Amino acid sequence: MTNILILSAGTRNKVVQYFKKALSGKGLVIATDCSNLAPAIYDADKYYIVPRMTDDGYLDVILDICKNEKITGVLSLIDPELSLLSENVEKFESVGTRVIGSSYELCERSLDKYEMYKWLVENDYKCAKSYMDKDEFFADLDNETAKFPVFVKPARGSASISISKVTDRETVDLLFAHEDGLMIQEFLDGQEIGADVYIDMITGEVVSIFTKKKIKMRAGETDKAVSFKDEKLFELIKEFVIRASYRGQIDIDIFDINGEYYISEVNPRFGGGYPHAYESGSDHMSLIVNNLEGKANDCVIGNYRENTYMMKYNELKVIEPDE
Repeated sequence: MTNILILSAGTRNKVVQYFKKALSGKGLVIATDCSNLAPAIYDADKYYIVPRMTDDGYLDVILDICKNEKITGVLSLIDPELSLLSENVEKFESVGTRVIGSSYELCERSLDKYEMYKWLVENDYKCAKSYMDKDEFFADLDNETAKFPVFVKPARGSASISISKVTDRETVDLLFAHEDGLMIQEFLDGQEIGADVYIDMITGEVVSIFTKKKIKMRAGETDKAVSFKDEKLFELIKEFVIRASYRGQIDIDIFDINGEYYISEVNPRFGGGYPHAYESGSDHMSLIVNNLEGKANDCVIGNYRENTYMMKYNELKVIEPDE
């Protein structure tokens, strides 16, 4: 059997449902969360309520679940947990479980926006100019090599937490005076694009790319989008992903500015907008299952329907006291 463990399932019901479909007749989907009010756990075949990821002993709890449930592959749906998994690959392997994802170095780089910026610049990718030193930014303002508006955000973080669009020096000074670890990022004025990418865990080759133009965002996630295809973008993504050495599922934010593609951020996990890819024909769950069964995947880049519109809406889960 091929059993998959989804950590920090939260509200990602669709991801759980898609894995159940991919594993139908082959294995089970087990989900965890620190709250019994996380709706996605109730769509799994079995679930566990676990301590918070930051609690002592959390990793041992997860390893015990992997051992007892004979878990073949484990993945997380939240950024901070990706580094924990990748840092402990050998411990998971010792209980027969494969960590589905990228290396510790890549997970850390993806979580730290300034480190990602430095890597992009060093490797000649177009990206938003960024600063950790506000005085350096002010000097560029005086030299007219930078301009407002800009984004001020934590260099390390996710889900668009504490991001401010700023239009004057005084606000920059105020934000830096009240919070440590901030960075200033050039405002990219263009079409925002999301890419859901799967890199085969056996061959290391990019085997699936789905791209969408974002129409509306909500709480850092894509709320409305439309699928499209562009071979130029596919080639950029393939070259970038191979050079960086990502593995498994990743989510890339890109901007199209006057026909040039700028790489913004990378999340080495399923992005919040992934269901759009799945419903348009990009089934990455089956690709993961194939890899866990020792099978390399064929290339299916661009094998999805164009001009499909995704619109998120609210749903609810009601449980009884004995569930």
